Amino acid sequence: MSDKKYWLGFNLVKGIGPAKMQALLDAFDSPEAAWRASEPQLKKLGLDQRAINSLIEARAALDLDAAWRQVEKAGIQLLTWDDPTYPSYLREIPTPPPVLYLLGELQEVDRLAVAVVGTRRLTGYGRQVTRDLVTGLVHNGVTIVSGLARGIDAVAHKTAVDLNGRTLAVLGSGLDCIYPSEHRALARQIAAGHGAIISEYGLGVQPEAKNFPPRNRVISGLSLGVVVVEAGEQSGALITTKFAVEQDREVFAVPGNVTSPASLGPNRLIQQGAKLVTCVEDILEELNLQLVVEQTAVQLALPESAEEVALYTHLTAQPVHVDELSRTTGLPSSVVSSTLTLMELKGMVRQVGGMNYVLSREPDPVYEVQPVKPDQEKSE
Repeated sequence: MSDKKYWLGFNLVKGIGPAKMQALLDAFDSPEAAWRASEPQLKKLGLDQRAINSLIEARAALDLDAAWRQVEKAGIQLLTWDDPTYPSYLREIPTPPPVLYLLGELQEVDRLAVAVVGTRRLTGYGRQVTRDLVTGLVHNGVTIVSGLARGIDAVAHKTAVDLNGRTLAVLGSGLDCIYPSEHRALARQIAAGHGAIISEYGLGVQPEAKNFPPRNRVISGLSLGVVVVEAGEQSGALITTKFAVEQDREVFAVPGNVTSPASLGPNRLIQQGAKLVTCVEDILEELNLQLVVEQTAVQLALPESAEEVALYTHLTAQPVHVDELSRTTGLPSSVVSSTLTLMELKGMVRQVGGMNYVLSREPDPVYEVQPVKPDQEKSE
């Protein structure tokens, strides 16, 4: 807790984002030392005067112990870059939030996640397609990520909850400022055993328009891919897909009536190269996801697909980073990540920190692993 209250303090300082936070951590031994740094030290580090002034004012005004007690009283977990439970996929993006506020629980299975987003002004078609796709994803053990907004987001979350699946709702406000207010009951349901409500914003932060684009980078960052069901030309869902591309995530779009304003966004995405989705299998196949059998103890399995064989060939008891696996196998990083997640659920591999993987055990002598032949490789 002693360290976390300083992370909390920096999160409440205007002008201290991920880049400045990383610079502070690199320069000082601990968050506490960074928090107590003198003005000359901060200037030497290269912080601009506005950020320095904000930090000095915050240190004078904030009672960190009281702020920490407020978070604890609300039942909120604080996850930082230092936490092993900080979402591993989110950690990979260019500007991961240094602090996440969380109501509910993150589980290992939530690494197998797909974002489903879209317009607030959904049609009957969009509602039905969202329900159908989310139903298929949940039945295949996939966690649903969205933004708790009206329309497509709400249908995606509610469908997952109704099916006893898992869902993560990412807010553009503090966790005590649920927006829209009519979704408070849905948020409570999610946090009470169906997933988690997540925000990078502190308590009391209102849902201002400027908060939602950064929120969207978290939605895509938590996911293997982003599915846009319906979206207008200026929809925030399209901002999420831009972040998805930057983060090397897959982008999916549901085609719609060319005369419908709600289908302008996804139809445009398809023209630009997004994967066209007509059924859940289109998503599962592109992400190399298979049906995950729900069982409490998963027995060690042998590779089944060409991608699993390729990764199995390049893994040993020595840790190997996902980027290295992508280079050595020639597989896209999104395919490597999704395949490793499935292999981990099967008990074949283990993540040992920092996106490094090892085999759960050495291959049996009787099993000879063959490299992927060119005609076996998944086409992109």
